[in-house]
Amino acid sequence: MPEISSFYGIRVYINFREHNPPHFHAEYAEFKIIVYLDGWIVEGKFPKRALQMLLEWAELHKDELIADWNLAMDKKLPQKIEPLR
Repeated sequence: MPEISSFYGIRVYINFREHNPPHFHAEYAEFKIIVYLDGWIVEGKFPKRALQMLLEWAELHKDELIADWNLAMDKKLPQKIEPLR
């Protein structure tokens, strides 16, 4: 799965063989989650602070995440997205 961003130990990626609804995956240490772009619904577990940072980043980059999702659905390489600073 292509990594689209990485910050504070959080790795974010989108898979080429994804399925609807639009979402992205994230890992932090041994934790893994899926975040749906419609309402930031989370599936999986993440430490509270890491989740807050990830959702803040996702809100800032929602348009880019949607664009990357569309690229992945077209079997094209998603673009890198600026990390949270």
